Amino acid sequence: MDTHAVSRSMVGIRTIIPDDAFTAHSLGTVREGSGVVIGEDGLVLTIGYLITEAEEVWITRADGKVVAGHALAYDQETGLGLVRALGALDSPALLLGDAVNARVGDPVIFADGFGRSLETKIVAKREFAGYWEYLLNEAIFVAPAHPSWGGAAVVGQDGRLLGIGSLKLVMSRNGTSSDINMVVPINLLPPILDDLLARGKVNKPARPWLGAFAAESNGDVVVMSVAADGPAARAGLRGGDIIAEVRDGEIAGLADFYRQVWKSGPAGSEIPVRILRDGREAWLRVKSADRDSFLKKPQLQ
Repeated sequence: MDTHAVSRSMVGIRTIIPDDAFTAHSLGTVREGSGVVIGEDGLVLTIGYLITEAEEVWITRADGKVVAGHALAYDQETGLGLVRALGALDSPALLLGDAVNARVGDPVIFADGFGRSLETKIVAKREFAGYWEYLLNEAIFVAPAHPSWGGAAVVGQDGRLLGIGSLKLVMSRNGTSSDINMVVPINLLPPILDDLLARGKVNKPARPWLGAFAAESNGDVVVMSVAADGPAARAGLRGGDIIAEVRDGEIAGLADFYRQVWKSGPAGSEIPVRILRDGREAWLRVKSADRDSFLKKPQLQ
């Protein structure tokens, strides 16, 4: 694989987010990461949290020149984001690959927008549930981990893009722990790309969002915290609550919790949940919302 060719398609991304943005406290007001050029017209693919609520986007080319950019779209379901450069990038577009046929054990290159690339390999392909009401049916996990993973590109031996770096996690195996990266598979992009380019979002009803940050512990779904003034907070959900049922069904882990919430109807649906708090149970009725309605919309620079 020609790692130099891959690096020519990579860019650095720096964004400025208003102090009063909904995600300012959790994600910061200055965010830095990478992106990969996927269109000769200056279209850049990145991880969405870098550009959420951004009022300024700056793109650093492979030659170090900085050009302004515009946050086109952030898809909540996949976690992918799109940026349009407002100046010439002079970077070749990286072709999209096929993450479905990528196999555990396959060697890949993990390249960021700052000239760093890492030879790594796929160590797992499995479901991933994130605490922020996020679920991938089959995420890609690679090791060793890249130190600058956010928005970086995972590229197969054929030089095609397999996914976008999202997180660094810890994998425990045989009594030892090691860092791995979770990668969003590129196959999630083509079905939604036209909608994102035309409308800034996917043309379907928004999922119900509760604003509950939860984790799985021994099979229980435990609330760690709730978004200020979000649906869960308004309904009285608190950190430490254990969510036991959604409507009439018990839940089996974090992924199952999300699926039951999402099948309850579109954003705005009222969702009854049974909780356990201090050894007692109670029912709360959470009027869900569209998460995007809490976020500032991108502004063209």
